[in-house]
Amino acid sequence: MAKSFLTLPMPPKTYILYNTDYYINNKKERKIYMLTWKDIINYSVKGNPLPDKRVEKTEEEWRELLTPEQFRITRNKGTEAPHSGALCSSHEAGKYSCICCETPLFDSTIKFNSGTGWPSFTQPINENAIKYHKDTSFGMVRVEVMCNTCDAHLGHVFPDGPEPSGLRYCINSESMKIVKERVSDEQ
Repeated sequence: MAKSFLTLPMPPKTYILYNTDYYINNKKERKIYMLTWKDIINYSVKGNPLPDKRVEKTEEEWRELLTPEQFRITRNKGTEAPHSGALCSSHEAGKYSCICCETPLFDSTIKFNSGTGWPSFTQPINENAIKYHKDTSFGMVRVEVMCNTCDAHLGHVFPDGPEPSGLRYCINSESMKIVKERVSDEQ
């Protein structure tokens, strides 16, 4: 599968897929590969990458763990109202994890304001963090994104994001929590 890539001097300030160090003329550089819309379509049609682990619970166990709204969104493929989520306008440094299983999904360095009313990201934190599924509900064709570890519904991905990937992961706030980066007292 073809991947687009950037070549950046070391060290990059971003957490995007497939960090690969290599040397050109004795200068260490890092290639950072990004998923493209073609990759997303291939995953939704041909199958997703295997997750690092699986978390499976009964419906009753999920209900005990989650709030009613989190359960509705993550387990029943619901959607929160636009501009209503706590994480929509948050730009704190940290990692966004699945509310159900705590798998890291996105990094705050790849979050952007899309103006849609939901938190938006350009790439997942790892290629195998997200599962992609063709969604034909509501008379349209979209690509649903789910946590690849526990199958929690997160939202959808669209091909109208910023360059260089062109992707916009539109995610429900209720399906994630932010794990904030610690700030050192010695700064």
